[in-house]
Amino acid sequence: MDARLEAIRDTVLARNPGEAEFHQAVVEVFESLGPVHDRHPEFLEAAILERLCEPERQIIFRVPWTDDQGRVQINRGFRVEFNSALGPYKGGLRFHPSVYLGIVKFLGFEQIFKNALTGMPIGGGKGGSDFDPRGRSDAEVMRFCQSFMTELYRHIGEYTDVPAGDIGVGGREIGYLFGQYKRITNRYESGVLTGKGISWGGSLVRPEATGFGTVIFTEEMLKTRGTSFDGQRVVVSGSGNVAINAVAKAQALGATVVACSDSSGYVVDEAGIDVGLLRQVKETERGRLKDYSLRRSGVSYVEGGSVWDVDATVALPCATQNELDGDAAARLVRNGLLAIGEGANMPSTREAIAVFQEAGVLFGPGKAANAGGVATSALEMQQNASRDSWSFEHTEQRLTDIMVGIHHRCASTADEYGQPGNYVLGANIGGFVKVADAMLAQGLI
Repeated sequence: MDARLEAIRDTVLARNPGEAEFHQAVVEVFESLGPVHDRHPEFLEAAILERLCEPERQIIFRVPWTDDQGRVQINRGFRVEFNSALGPYKGGLRFHPSVYLGIVKFLGFEQIFKNALTGMPIGGGKGGSDFDPRGRSDAEVMRFCQSFMTELYRHIGEYTDVPAGDIGVGGREIGYLFGQYKRITNRYESGVLTGKGISWGGSLVRPEATGFGTVIFTEEMLKTRGTSFDGQRVVVSGSGNVAINAVAKAQALGATVVACSDSSGYVVDEAGIDVGLLRQVKETERGRLKDYSLRRSGVSYVEGGSVWDVDATVALPCATQNELDGDAAARLVRNGLLAIGEGANMPSTREAIAVFQEAGVLFGPGKAANAGGVATSALEMQQNASRDSWSFEHTEQRLTDIMVGIHHRCASTADEYGQPGNYVLGANIGGFVKVADAMLAQGLI
């Protein structure tokens, strides 16, 4: 790391103790930025990095609600509004037991760069709760969401902060959240949340966008080596919304996706994952992958273990942070991996990234490769602002254009700074410079 940045890094880590994921995200960005400060000493003089690492606002609140047995439950809610230099804060809400301030801050910090790379006028933020919707009734989820929004509503708005979904927050949760916002404010403010239902202000392609975008970005990387998804053997981690749509898009481009996973284990389907059956099991029935294996012949189910034990030429980690470590990366490389596109946020550890880069594997970091979701959320905001609704084909083409543009921005930035093919450096510098320039232009805020 550049010596000028080490003192700043140490201060940031000391001011945010115990937040391992946030530390990891900060260090990864700092390791890329030395060359930027050689060219732009004004960024150091204006303390851009110090300001960028300190959220503009952090909100923590109690979320009381009652379960179906009438018992009072208490969860903790978060919203970290990290940076608004480019536009209103934009980023998802995550409902999962693992959520704490460090997770939300890491996600919000990554979101600053991701949103900048899209070229859309949106800043970075993130939020969520340690509430677990899994196994809860619709009525319990509704009561939780209403209580959560009763506090959150005063901090959001279409020109202030626009949340969306993330892990544990899908169309059901967004509906309950929006209904409570409308009830409290007496405003039908469509642009206050994205990921809404199609019939009441949502955007076509939004459910597919993160998974589709990851595949589109990875396809652009493969093109730089004279190849494509056609004929590739692909492994995807996860089996939620992002993973399912990554499977669908990869197979539409000619790949065979042979494995995917959930928290209990993974399936290997050498004929290629049946996307329709996977959607039925995971989205309609909210079941487990073991159920998928029982309904389809020729499928093996492995309880526990790692999906990264399955050999592949392309890997798409679409589950959660730090799911792919150095040992798993080494196995993938030995088994012939050509490319990896991160559909989740920071799913590869620093050790794994080093293994991929040293082996010459094409590596698309999440802040670039999975930006399709937030990009399409911004397109939803455009439609809401103009009271318009676009076709699936038009919106998908806009998504494709954005993802191709992100790939070009990352690749050209890496070339400009003398490290061709280093998409981590390209994404970090490309996003940082855009935000830094805006912060300088707006003065000391």
